[in-house]
Amino acid sequence: MGIVNVTPDSFYSESRGGIERAVKLMEEGADILDLGAESTRPGFTEVPVEEEIARLIPVIKEIRKISDIPLSIDTRKKAVFEACFEEGADILNDVSSFQFDPETAVFCGEKNIPVILTHAYPHGREKELEGEGKERGCDDIVSELSSFFDKQLLLPFSLGLNPDKVIVDPGIGFGKTFAENMDLIENCGKLCDGKYSVMMALSRKRCIGQMIGDMNADRLQGTIEADLKAIEKGASFIRVHDVLAHIKAF
Repeated sequence: MGIVNVTPDSFYSESRGGIERAVKLMEEGADILDLGAESTRPGFTEVPVEEEIARLIPVIKEIRKISDIPLSIDTRKKAVFEACFEEGADILNDVSSFQFDPETAVFCGEKNIPVILTHAYPHGREKELEGEGKERGCDDIVSELSSFFDKQLLLPFSLGLNPDKVIVDPGIGFGKTFAENMDLIENCGKLCDGKYSVMMALSRKRCIGQMIGDMNADRLQGTIEADLKAIEKGASFIRVHDVLAHIKAF
């Protein structure tokens, strides 16, 4: 999954762009494009619904003129996704897992739309735990996240969503300690006992710098190695900034 950030403030500037960025990733061999118009980096500024839609729809329309590639929309808002779905988007990628706007669960459930759900702890939790010397954070993070996903899926399943339409993302870096991130990469295939496909979104995140012991280094090589490990451990999807480099690595 190639990342197209239709935003001015996403943390990795090379991912920002519109149709040009989308075409580049398709030419590199992306299987899916993930379009987002609201950054979820720490300290992000919330974008109004109307602005999100205004950023996304023109890009979707241009892509649909040239390709039927599956399009994932990275949004927490039902109104944004519905507008994009009507223009040809295929998948909801909700970093809040239906918590920000529960109507997204209803919409996707009733229409049996593929969903990607991400687990996120509050920003800053990891620093607090690490500062107290509690790097683990919880005894069994895989079990905790599995219970969370199962709970969030009860409503859409009751409305008609098929389990084979579900992808879960453990949310590497979203309030998790370094040890928790490592445990989730190592055990990603065990999430929800393998009932759902797993997506890993590791690309160039802070934990990659921690893994390689250099926070100032380019994180591409570390990202590729971590993604290869995640696939080995059971991930079916990877969300990346650098599509061609990953394809060459595979």
